[in-house]
Amino acid sequence: MKNISRTRLAWLHFRVSALNELQYRANFWLQLAQSAVWLTSGLVVLALVFSRTDEIKGWTRPELLAVVGVFTLMGGVIRAFIQPAMQRLLTDIREGTLDFALTRPADAQVLVSVREMRIWQTLDILIGAGVLTVAVVQLDESVGLGDALAFAALLLAGSVMIYCCWLIISTGAFWLVRMENVQELFDGVYRAGQYPITIYPGWLRAGLTFVIPLGFAITAPSQAITSRLDAGTVVVCAVTASALVVSSRAFWRVGVRHYAGASA
Repeated sequence: MKNISRTRLAWLHFRVSALNELQYRANFWLQLAQSAVWLTSGLVVLALVFSRTDEIKGWTRPELLAVVGVFTLMGGVIRAFIQPAMQRLLTDIREGTLDFALTRPADAQVLVSVREMRIWQTLDILIGAGVLTVAVVQLDESVGLGDALAFAALLLAGSVMIYCCWLIISTGAFWLVRMENVQELFDGVYRAGQYPITIYPGWLRAGLTFVIPLGFAITAPSQAITSRLDAGTVVVCAVTASALVVSSRAFWRVGVRHYAGASA
């Protein structure tokens, strides 16, 4: 029982979450309207900027449109699969109900990471993919197989890094119990990823790369799909992702040892 497949565990929780969400189909239209408003506001800003210039720090309009697509797609991944689980983790730590996850015959970190999902948020993934497709069509050069593979790999690595950051932040609740404003703070910072981090000052660029890894999660995949990626970025991304996976796992284990739940 302890060796239950992580893939099977994730799939079972995905099915349960999907069934729960499908009970409220009006949420589909609400989410669609919200996604349309966010996307429209981003595209309007982009149109206003390029009405006065042909490029921003070397980024052309189709290339920046690709960034918007990746930004929207990654936002869908975060709000559908990462944030809901981490918010529930924060609640369980605060209320002392994490015992139910810790005593299950499965890896506790995996369980708390997959047990809460928001299926309708995947609309943003589809919308982001659509915007990205339009951007790729508008690019002057075609996207090669190598660029496409690098894009997929960096998108996956970026998702893993964002998850690890969320896990580290949420694990901090074992010591600082009241962290209700984490989502608002993260959402505010995440908005900066709507544009390539290369347009920001050096200090902010470093923060958006190594503190909250939006540079790896959004800008790097955008660079790959627009043939702007260099090998150094790939290496640093791989090293950073590996370090975050190891450190977040270690921090989680330390946090669990400090947990005093309902049974304490």
